[in-house]
Amino acid sequence: MLIDSHCHFDHRRFDRDRADAWLRAREAGVMAQVVPAITATDWTRVKQTCNDHIGLHPAYGLHPMFWHEHSEDDLQKLRRWIEQEAPVAVGECGLDFYMAQPNKQRQLELFAAQLELALEFNLPVIIHARRAVEEVTNCLRRYPGLKGVLHSYSGSLQQAQHLMEMGFLLGFGGPVTYPNATRLHRLVAELPLQAIMLESDAPDQPDNQHHNQRNEPAFLPLILEQVSNIRGESPELVAARTTENAINLFGISL
Repeated sequence: MLIDSHCHFDHRRFDRDRADAWLRAREAGVMAQVVPAITATDWTRVKQTCNDHIGLHPAYGLHPMFWHEHSEDDLQKLRRWIEQEAPVAVGECGLDFYMAQPNKQRQLELFAAQLELALEFNLPVIIHARRAVEEVTNCLRRYPGLKGVLHSYSGSLQQAQHLMEMGFLLGFGGPVTYPNATRLHRLVAELPLQAIMLESDAPDQPDNQHHNQRNEPAFLPLILEQVSNIRGESPELVAARTTENAINLFGISL
């Protein structure tokens, strides 16, 4: 049994066949998904999607790539949503310094506010860190006791070690299946298994076999296969440990 630790299953690209995609995922052994929101306007859709499908668990947050859409009212609304809806995590939040005109200061303000909410409500955080792993790590040091995951991790082994020391996990998905992703392969080989979770990030970041196609959680076994091959460990072991990691972090059950 697998848990997709990061899947935007509420995305409109699933509107035409969401029920079938959910069934395909279950048939592939993906028995749970964590569904993070990216803007306040998405929260209702995330909630409804998770209510409509067994094994889907919502997280609510404000994604850094949409900093220009987020308002102070959204942060106040996020507090109310956390209180009323009991999500499994705060997120997707974080920092993205790869995008054009990133407005770093505004991103940092939004990120810090969401970290404070996660700490207050004793929830893990789902973090997006693109060209910003060091800055994210520095922010997290100000919130001891906070837990979470850096999804689609692409930092260094040294940065990963600092994050693990603070209690954070690292999510890996489609990019690890590409033959030229040698640095990512070395990282996955060297990390302890208790620090790894599997994710699809569907409908984005498809694996090598589904390049330029819509990604979906049913493809998660391909991520499992690649991580297993890289590490020289059985798929059963990798599946069991990564699923256990997700259960422990998010407090969900299968």
